[in-house]
Amino acid sequence: MSAEGNNNVVSKQERTILGHPEGLFVLFFSEMWERFCYYGMRVLLILFLTKSLMKGDTEASLIYGAYCALVYAAPVLGGRMADMFLGYRYAILLGAVLMSIGEFLILGGNEQFLLIGMGAIIIGNGYFKANISTIVGKLYKDGDERRDSGFTIFYIGINVGALLATTVVAYVGEVYGFKWGFGLAGIGMLLGMFIFWAGRKRYEGTPGLDIREAGKEKIGPLTKVQAITLGSLALIPLCYVLILKNVFIMDLSMIGLSTEASIPLMTILLTSLFVLVAINLIKKGVASGPIWRDRMIALVIFMVINIIFWACFEQAGTSLTLFADRNVAREILGWTMPAAMTQFFNPFFIIVFGSIFSMMWVKLSKIGKNPSIPMKFSLGILQLGCGFLITIVGLQFQVEYQVPLLTLVFLYLLHTTGELFLSPIGLSMVTKLAPKNIAGTAMGGWFLSFAIANYVAGAIATLTGGEEGGAELTLDEGLTKYVDTFATLGYVLIGFSILIALLRKPLNKLMHGVS
Repeated sequence: MSAEGNNNVVSKQERTILGHPEGLFVLFFSEMWERFCYYGMRVLLILFLTKSLMKGDTEASLIYGAYCALVYAAPVLGGRMADMFLGYRYAILLGAVLMSIGEFLILGGNEQFLLIGMGAIIIGNGYFKANISTIVGKLYKDGDERRDSGFTIFYIGINVGALLATTVVAYVGEVYGFKWGFGLAGIGMLLGMFIFWAGRKRYEGTPGLDIREAGKEKIGPLTKVQAITLGSLALIPLCYVLILKNVFIMDLSMIGLSTEASIPLMTILLTSLFVLVAINLIKKGVASGPIWRDRMIALVIFMVINIIFWACFEQAGTSLTLFADRNVAREILGWTMPAAMTQFFNPFFIIVFGSIFSMMWVKLSKIGKNPSIPMKFSLGILQLGCGFLITIVGLQFQVEYQVPLLTLVFLYLLHTTGELFLSPIGLSMVTKLAPKNIAGTAMGGWFLSFAIANYVAGAIATLTGGEEGGAELTLDEGLTKYVDTFATLGYVLIGFSILIALLRKPLNKLMHGVS
């Protein structure tokens, strides 16, 4: 059997640290620094747009949403290219180089450099993110009960990077200047790339690492790998256009209407991608038999659920950060916490509770009490909704239109426990549900659901601002608008969690024993 068809790693890979393959910890630290890079840029972005580039809340939120959407859409391409041509190792290294370049381009300080840098980060993340998660899944044999625990450990690495970004980078960026924060993020990516390359022997037995035979074929003077690398650079200007020109104006006079229609390009792009990916996944499942067909249908349903969760969760980088900046009392013993730093509560709680959840899933599995994947998703969304409702409680203790900092502490606590019920479980679920020959493509499809969620999150964030083109809200008006919007999100999410719980049995049936 070829390496591509065998999910079992070679004996070297079975050397363990803390009961897990040692390669997991190389990937842990590589991903940690990559997330330091990504979140370091992201934690400052909404404030950089509103305070340095002087964008209004609505425009800044839409730019932020479009950027984050493209970051998560790119793994659809990155996973596919790795599966077919590049192999996982080359794809990850290419992604790391592009992300580093993107961070350092942002140091130019104006809108043009920012958008070009964003484009490089988007394409680089597409190669890095989907494929490093795929390698984690391939470290474990089929049916290995350590897999969920391993993904939770890997998820802790993600959040150590996020914690460093939302403390160190956020503080440096707000206090000493945005360019210093962006520069630190770029250095973090270089560290991640070095660790991934230096530790390559620790995961070398993993199937699918090497460049595919198809990638070595020639297109004129270039191999397909070289052509894809150059083509990736050519995609950066496309990202620039999609972020900056997010609306296509159509003249409707041709159909007898003397008006114009605004069509969001990102809406068309993401909707089309989702439909194509869903059809492709189900077709691949059908070709592999009825069980794989049902599992791919289940995966598409979970992608929709994932969109709803993250569209609300990702208010952290936009409306919740602006809420913290304007309507949260952030003084602690005479020191005022920078608004961007309030995002650190989430990764901090992930690190505190991540290992507890990791052990909990294993123990519950051993005694036959581990909740099904649909129930975990339902419980995660329930906690997310309750987190937003905490703002109603905070409103009762407001002083001069500012709620206590504890409002955000408890909100992020519930959001984090909800996340631990859903996100690492989702990553593990994809590697279980997908046939091995499309593992990268399936993971790319999973990250596409994050893309759509981030785009929707940007649109939701605009609901917390004033009327388009109108004056800024006063502190009083702003506080009321924020709390009303967050409360509405909370009630909708609780209703949705109940619906998923009611549908758990048919969802479990579609999964054919995957849990």
